[in-house]
Amino acid sequence: MRPEHDPAVIAKLQGLFAWFSGDALRDDPLYRALAAAAARNADWAALLAHAPENQRWPMLWLAAIQDRVLALAETGERPALADYYASVGPARAPDAALEGHLGEFIERHRDALAHAIATRSTQTNEVGRCVVLWPLLQRLAEATGRRRMALLDVGCSAGLLLGVDRWRYRYVDDASGATVRTSPPGRDPLAPEIACRLLAGTCTRLVTSDAAPEIVARAGVDLSPIDVDDPAAVRWLRACLWPHDGERRARFDAAIAVARTQHWPLRATSDVVAAVQAWLDEVPAGVMPVIANVWVLSYFDAPLLRRYADSLLAHVAGRGAAWICGDDPTLARTWWPDKPERGADKRPNATAWTVARPDGRGGVAWEQPATSHAHGRWMICEG
Repeated sequence: MRPEHDPAVIAKLQGLFAWFSGDALRDDPLYRALAAAAARNADWAALLAHAPENQRWPMLWLAAIQDRVLALAETGERPALADYYASVGPARAPDAALEGHLGEFIERHRDALAHAIATRSTQTNEVGRCVVLWPLLQRLAEATGRRRMALLDVGCSAGLLLGVDRWRYRYVDDASGATVRTSPPGRDPLAPEIACRLLAGTCTRLVTSDAAPEIVARAGVDLSPIDVDDPAAVRWLRACLWPHDGERRARFDAAIAVARTQHWPLRATSDVVAAVQAWLDEVPAGVMPVIANVWVLSYFDAPLLRRYADSLLAHVAGRGAAWICGDDPTLARTWWPDKPERGADKRPNATAWTVARPDGRGGVAWEQPATSHAHGRWMICEG
């Protein structure tokens, strides 16, 4: 039986939509309403069963719908459902008519939606995460004394995280509203500025470092990297953003514009472990390799996750590499069983940032310097 016709699969997906419409989507009323509607309608939720099993997340379903809305807008067509999307113009709030418009839209575009869900993957490429990645690179430079770095982004999508030293950052004390730090000065006047709230008076030491990492080589690997010169591919990435968040969309567009001038090397791979090994072999002598992945490992099955983590930890201990991972706080215990409990890990949309670096004795030194919102809106630091 095909998954989209299997009642057990569909019931499981409805439950996932119901969960997703809660805390995971509290920041976007439209997506919360759409996910809740899918949870109530088996026929709508069943669309997600067209995806490979490890991609059956509501965000893929939501992205497919928004991508179709955006594609129609490019032709001048505006279905009734588009009236709720701020990504295509002034938007009305979710109301009693929304569910009917959603049903009409799905009925009319079912084949196109099923195709997108079957062939695409959620590749958010959220540059807001760099607001945490940059101070972690500074912290690595301070802790190791190695300023020259090579950066590999695993699950790179369009490679926007590779511009971490180009974007501008503004760190704001959440209690007072005062700007704590702006960093770095920025190489491009068109580069987006990313703001982050520092919660509970934390993080001052982390974000006020004067360390200046020099990224001398950078690359990205992905199952299917996105070409920033492909308008349809970039539209898909835009569809992976939440439609209400105009600030997020504006910084994405600005980052894409910069990336089009840089053409950072992105490589397609079906074996991420082998790709990391091949990249390490290319890192110049005297340069510290840094492998970063952010909200990627949740899509790995258990055997691949174990193989990936074991491989990276061997590279940290044996080759002097560093591994920066931002992902689900619970998942982090898969590769760091002794990860301490953090109160911030239980916040909605929390991302645990774990760092593994050489301990100087042939082993691995672990730390979790920060927990942040999944898109970098807020950050809490430890230690």
